[in-house]
Amino acid sequence: MGNADRLIRLVLAAVFAILYFGDFVGGAMGVVLIVLAAIFTLTSFVSFCPLYTLIGMNTCPTKK
Repeated sequence: MGNADRLIRLVLAAVFAILYFGDFVGGAMGVVLIVLAAIFTLTSFVSFCPLYTLIGMNTCPTKK
């Protein structure tokens, strides 16, 4: 996972957390956003996305 991808995931996780904890979104949608925020944060820290493996995507630049 590339640095840009990691940064985007962390920003989205922060936005989702703000929406939930700021009481802008609640109920089932709030739970979905918090779960997505947790997944985005975890995958950013470990630099690995299992979904990318399934679809054959790679955002990490290769060194030549």
